[in-house]
Amino acid sequence: MNNLGVSRMQEYGETIFATMSARAAELGAINLGQGFPDTDGPASMLARAQREIAGGNNQYPPGKGMKVLRDAVARHQAIYGMDIDPDREVLITVGATEAITAAVQAFVEPGDEVILFEPYFDSYAAAVSLAGGVRRPVSLAPTGNTWTLDLAAFEAAIGPRTKLVILNSPHNPTGAVFAREVVEEFARIAIAHDLLVVSDEVYEHLTFPPAAHTHVASLPGMWERTVSVSSAAKSFNATGWKTGWAVGSSALIDEVQRVKQFMSYVGAAPFQPAVADALDTELPWVRDMAAGLAAKKELLASTLRAAGLHVYDSDGTYYLVADIPAGFEDDIAFCNYLIEHVGVAAIPLSVFCDHKEYWRTKVRFAFCKKDATLQEACRRLQRLAD
Repeated sequence: MNNLGVSRMQEYGETIFATMSARAAELGAINLGQGFPDTDGPASMLARAQREIAGGNNQYPPGKGMKVLRDAVARHQAIYGMDIDPDREVLITVGATEAITAAVQAFVEPGDEVILFEPYFDSYAAAVSLAGGVRRPVSLAPTGNTWTLDLAAFEAAIGPRTKLVILNSPHNPTGAVFAREVVEEFARIAIAHDLLVVSDEVYEHLTFPPAAHTHVASLPGMWERTVSVSSAAKSFNATGWKTGWAVGSSALIDEVQRVKQFMSYVGAAPFQPAVADALDTELPWVRDMAAGLAAKKELLASTLRAAGLHVYDSDGTYYLVADIPAGFEDDIAFCNYLIEHVGVAAIPLSVFCDHKEYWRTKVRFAFCKKDATLQEACRRLQRLAD
């Protein structure tokens, strides 16, 4: 039997994160590739989850998620000046990835076009393909020593079949945080062309001053057309809990839930009250964690610069991008060299792009690791200067 799988998914193999992480584990390399922390979140959050399990909260929660977490998500939106109905405008999901995938499948018909800003997180493209849509990539534009939205290219990419655009700021994998005036102009274009927006904001709290996150749904005319997505994963160091949420008008959330209920049905019950507690009480912990990340970023950046690499600014997220040294064919070759000869894993940026040429000279490092781990990685990276 040939071609057992559906044709629209044949371009997708094992994710680059799984490939590089497995190779790093095989050779004993320090994994600065996959974006997960190696420390736990707030102690109070962990203790609440343990109490929930011990107390019997181990069965299916409600389809939209437990009210305690929907209420907390709604209260959290007040930091953006939003007044959210937790019963009709919040949906708890199995991580942000499910929320994004469900939203794309809820609104994209076969043949509809979806604009992605590249480099884009790999699950975005897969979500579009699962829906039978057509992705229209638009590369970020260099600005100073970072990147921003290419608004002229964005508007030029919009056609009669364009239905939706996925926005991600703070941006993975580049670490860019788009300026408020840029997001405002993005919103103007989306409104003018009647586009739906899925806004991936999982790094909303991980910005480094003076950069600040702009919540696109809070801008005039954007609430009715935006599904905002976030999760506990990056804010509270709980990537394994897979507890996320989608926020939007009831008309949008009803459609996302229509799809989501047939994907995972519901998420893990005992984690939901724990995340609710964290949203209500542990944002100071998140601010302290973000300040610690800023220091880790500077340590890694200075090490890479001392080794002769050009390092780009990172205004948020876990990530730092650097150009590969001369003498390497491309980013993939350099990442393989790093694992095999330096003992550190990174991620090639070209795998997140359709237009690869500009990005094939750039790699992403994750600095969200314990101090001792990051210091050892930096010691190994000094070998690049030899």
